[in-house]
Amino acid sequence: MPDALDTLQSLTSLTVHNATPALEQGVAAIKAGQTTFDLRNVAAVDSAAVAVMLAWQKAAQDAGVQLQVKNLPANLQSLTKMYGVCSLVSGALSACGQDDPHHH
Repeated sequence: MPDALDTLQSLTSLTVHNATPALEQGVAAIKAGQTTFDLRNVAAVDSAAVAVMLAWQKAAQDAGVQLQVKNLPANLQSLTKMYGVCSLVSGALSACGQDDPHHH
């Protein structure tokens, strides 16, 4: 369906090498009305991915919408958990692989 909103399924990596275009693609998708990003095809990540995802959430907040990021790869879940921001970047505790009883 070519007219479908961009859910970012085309992303295969989210690293320092493509952080800026990925950020811009995500912000454009949010501005176009997208509220769910699917990262199922992302295989390579680094800490830049966490920064991009936080910026996407900020853009969504500024647009007055709630962004859900689903199908985070295990390596990205590990990074977001290590930084303590999994539920912030995903928009849902369930995307973090577990409920977080310590989240306030």
